[in-house]
Amino acid sequence: MRFIISGGGTGGHIYPALAIAGGLKQRYPGCAVMYIGTNRGLESDIVPRAGYEFHAVRAVGIKRSLSWHNLKVPWEAWSGYREARRLVRNFAPQAVVGTGGYVCGPVVLAAARMKVPTLIHEQNALPGITNRILSRVVNRVAVTFEDALTFFPGRAPVCITGLPVRAEIISAERERAREKFGVQPGELLVLSFGGSQGARTLNRAVAQSLKYLASIPELRLLHITGSGQYDQFMDMLQGEGQGNDLPDNVTVVSYMYDMPEAMAAADLVVSRAGAATLAEITVRGLPALLVPFPYATGNHQEHNARALVSRGAAEMVLDADFTGGELVERIKQLLANRSLLTKMAEASRRLGRPHALDDIIDIVQEII
Repeated sequence: MRFIISGGGTGGHIYPALAIAGGLKQRYPGCAVMYIGTNRGLESDIVPRAGYEFHAVRAVGIKRSLSWHNLKVPWEAWSGYREARRLVRNFAPQAVVGTGGYVCGPVVLAAARMKVPTLIHEQNALPGITNRILSRVVNRVAVTFEDALTFFPGRAPVCITGLPVRAEIISAERERAREKFGVQPGELLVLSFGGSQGARTLNRAVAQSLKYLASIPELRLLHITGSGQYDQFMDMLQGEGQGNDLPDNVTVVSYMYDMPEAMAAADLVVSRAGAATLAEITVRGLPALLVPFPYATGNHQEHNARALVSRGAAEMVLDADFTGGELVERIKQLLANRSLLTKMAEASRRLGRPHALDDIIDIVQEII
């Protein structure tokens, strides 16, 4: 068996693609997987490190504003399509899977026109332009959020599969994790983070609110500043008159290597609203306070957050409104209403899809 996977530009497209590649390797032992991306995206570094055969084709997106850049789009698109077609023909895959990003356009289109079974997976509640266009030519569409269904009116059947998450996220044991992080019975652990690189807005709000949060005896805070932002966070604390000595119930780290255990130990998550983060939150059944990154393409993080908020699994605060005072007020409300926190956790758990990867591989098997 031979498969082509394509997805590029950001980790949000690449890591689900690699998860699917791994799922195919498990379902079809000995199969060959080729990954097609671009030389400009993160995939050119990440994919070879993961041990997969990697090839690059030309791909370019259209600027949303008037730009001379758009004049070369037709030529680049045609060139990328020809390169992709050559790779598909020579590799002769049983199926091609795309997870989004401009590079999926030429790759999946070439495969579809050559009658190779095709599947695209959309991670966000607001689908990207490339996947919306490709939905008209592929065999199947898989989505993470129910809210994305209305954006795919093409002929291809659409299935809600969720987003694959790391097995460690699902298997981490809560009691052992809480013991590891020193969480006592009856304490509420708030886990706050802004992604591997951090988020200045979240860091600032935590720094502003730390004095109050530290005074709540039943609260424990684990805050992850993000790589490269730890020193800035400590400077923020100095500006708030906190000093460098953290309270006993507060832990601050720049990066969390044991994220599965941190998730397992948590009672409430404060974070951005990337699709992968929300998939991990819901598969653990965690309530969340979400602060969407306002500059994400198409503002898709706000759409992701609203998908959870509308189903009672999360609360949302816009980035411009998120301050230390707002963080304190939200946590106070939840501490005073533990039944609401429990209901949010139940709603989150209902949205979780621990078998997302198996469901996606099942669809690949069906289209073959």
